[in-house]
Amino acid sequence: MDPMEKAGWTPLPHSDEDLERARSAPDTPQTRSPTYRLAWNDEEFMTRRELRPVRLQLELLKPEMILAERGIRSTVILFGGARLPEPGGEAWAAKNETQKKNLEANSKYYDEARKFARLCSQHSATTYYREYVVVTGGGPGVMEAGNRGAADVGAPSIGLNIVLPHEQAPNIYVTPDLCFNFHYFAIRKMHFVMRAKAVAVFPGGFGTMDEFFETLTLIQTGRMERVPVILFGKSFWERALDLDFLAEQGTITPGDQNLIDYAETAEEAWGFIQRFYELA
Repeated sequence: MDPMEKAGWTPLPHSDEDLERARSAPDTPQTRSPTYRLAWNDEEFMTRRELRPVRLQLELLKPEMILAERGIRSTVILFGGARLPEPGGEAWAAKNETQKKNLEANSKYYDEARKFARLCSQHSATTYYREYVVVTGGGPGVMEAGNRGAADVGAPSIGLNIVLPHEQAPNIYVTPDLCFNFHYFAIRKMHFVMRAKAVAVFPGGFGTMDEFFETLTLIQTGRMERVPVILFGKSFWERALDLDFLAEQGTITPGDQNLIDYAETAEEAWGFIQRFYELA
């Protein structure tokens, strides 16, 4: 093909070409100096505090470009506790017998998250995996269950991992080329909601509640379109959150509680989504 006809052709050298040329430069005191490195290929420079705005932009752009290239138009979010074990698995996060008993009892939600992700992914297959693609935080517990459910039916799924003080590798069920890593929580949260057609929230702790309330705030304030927000485990959430009390106190509008649906099973949750979007 004529170079002039190539997509993205430019008479100027591409950055990858100049990167190779810079690497092949003669080894001299000048070329060894950090100042000689191409700015965008200089880790010490790119991690300077003054470059934070650039890093924020890059973390927004990289997943956005890759998801767009894959043709992924909408997602279903699964939020939930990293500490919930698979049924029969070890409650590794338990600090005492009470926590062990409760985590093991709540392991049923691992199964429901896995089933729910299967249902979403089976519908996603009818759109050539462009719509209703499962997205999780990429970690263990409920997140693992979500990615695993998609993998059960041969579907791709997204994992939005984040660098934490303790080691956290992505779970093995995330589609490798849809596995992202973030430094900034804020940008990660943006990627969760930018394509979300539904939000399923399973029992969890501070992180789960943070993500849940941020999404709910966006909907309540009209900054995000109304989408199904489904809490799994009504008995858990009614103990953890008293939304009726907030309404009585006047700190939320009466009726804001209705932004949420409760489900006990994957089939019930998928039914909310089917009815909301009038899916077959």
